Amino acid sequence: MKTRAVIFSDIKGWHEKQLSVAFCKFEVEPTVVSLSKCRYVHENPFGGLVIPGFEDELPEIAFVRGISSGTFEQVTFRLDILHSLQELSVPVVNRARVIERTVDKVMTSHMLLKNGVSTVPAWSFESSNEMESFLESNLGMQEKFVMKPMFGSRGRGLMLLNSVADLPDSEAIAGVYYLQKFVSTSGELWRDWRVMVSGGQAVCAMERRSENWITNRAQGAKCFPAELAPQALELSERAVDAVDADYGGVDIIQTQQGEWQVLEINGVPAWRGLQSVTQFNIAERLVSDCLEFL
Repeated sequence: MKTRAVIFSDIKGWHEKQLSVAFCKFEVEPTVVSLSKCRYVHENPFGGLVIPGFEDELPEIAFVRGISSGTFEQVTFRLDILHSLQELSVPVVNRARVIERTVDKVMTSHMLLKNGVSTVPAWSFESSNEMESFLESNLGMQEKFVMKPMFGSRGRGLMLLNSVADLPDSEAIAGVYYLQKFVSTSGELWRDWRVMVSGGQAVCAMERRSENWITNRAQGAKCFPAELAPQALELSERAVDAVDADYGGVDIIQTQQGEWQVLEINGVPAWRGLQSVTQFNIAERLVSDCLEFL
């Protein structure tokens, strides 16, 4: 009987096709399922868990490609599905706990700092008064800060703060202020790097260049192949290990003083831009490492 895998995603696009082809290459039958379509039914023998296409059996392995946004209750329910599979001894890549750590920028910063991984300094407050006091004390002397949504992605919602007047209302940022120190890079263009780590190893990397300080590909940055220094690759591997991820996309930056620092970790990373500058098939590498858990 063929091994079966579930790919959790709300769409059936380029990434899902890449993963499906890769699973088939390893003689594993993939099924793409939206987490929002899963449910709990008391009569079901698998702790009540029902995954469409797997009503009479559990998948042997699960690969999480995407979790759509929703209400707090909806997102919690979707993560419950992943937690339940883990409780049922089904390997999940990446596990719910990893996704919780990496989607939350505050927790990511905490885990990196706790594990001694060099990262861009960050601060977070609920109180707007505390936020204003912090900025009044620290802005100036060429210091700037980037405000990011706590649960944001793809470069959306980023703000460069030059003064206290730039600070948005608390309601506009869902009641939590998250800041990172603004890191200036050398050269005419803004740039940073994305490193894909899988199976504990940095397997490929790209440089992102932009005329804008926001260097996400989704915001118009250009992708270029990159051969990074060993210390940059090691930093990326340590970052993924710090959040206990099986694989991850690590965004790193180099300060003008030459220090490598982690900007963010993505526990459900896209890799279409990275694939465009990489010679080998990234999906096949991810699937190969995923199947090591069987």
